[in-house]
Amino acid sequence: MLHKPLEYIFPQVPPDIDLSQLDVEAVPEHVAVIMDGNGRWAKQRMLNRLKGHKAGIEAVRETIRCASDLGVKCLTIYSFSTENWKRPQEEVEGLMKLFAETMLAEVDGLHAEQVRVKTIGDLSILPEETRNAFAAAWEKTKGNSSMTLQVAVNYGSRAEMLQAANALAQERVEAALAGKEVAPITEEEFSAHLDTADVADPDLLIRTSGEMRISNFLLWQIAYSEIYVTPVLWPDFDRYEFLRAILSYQGRSRRFGGV
Repeated sequence: MLHKPLEYIFPQVPPDIDLSQLDVEAVPEHVAVIMDGNGRWAKQRMLNRLKGHKAGIEAVRETIRCASDLGVKCLTIYSFSTENWKRPQEEVEGLMKLFAETMLAEVDGLHAEQVRVKTIGDLSILPEETRNAFAAAWEKTKGNSSMTLQVAVNYGSRAEMLQAANALAQERVEAALAGKEVAPITEEEFSAHLDTADVADPDLLIRTSGEMRISNFLLWQIAYSEIYVTPVLWPDFDRYEFLRAILSYQGRSRRFGGV
């Protein structure tokens, strides 16, 4: 359900987009985004990589606003993976500081729009300033119900699934020791032990920068997601690129393994 008029959401539609083709009743419930290309964007402009990450913040703002206005119920953004610690220390430290500053600066506006902010991933090894910023955002917005913004920080899907498997194995061991019947693990039970247990699986996965890989992101959850890859680098991603992804999604037939 639209939260604002289409003319407000898309005031200057490019000539290659026919806005009348947008079905406002068929907007994906959950959109996940692999935000890629900040480093290349900066390199093209002979800037350091952190400048690219800072430039990408506006694309994040634009995408959140557009998704919320269109009635998307959950937006998941891949901010920092478990593999990103391999990057230069200066870049990692700058990113952690940027996460904290951005979250604190944006949370009031997100709260005003009734956006719930939560994180997925292991925050335990993040700097205290960064952990506290995300914790404060959750505490302020946890009662909101317009849209969930799920920020993946120090997130890796394999680690998430191993954690779920270990938790389920421990439960089975405890049940067996107590003399209880040990039942097979179901898909529903496994899903309930993931970080994303309280949101639906993504309908649409968007990846920017043209790379054709999933990068250890929501591997279980995207089993039947539609995938949209654009060559646009993340700092150049705007509401019209988001609209192109939605229109592409709406032009497909989702069969979930059927005919």
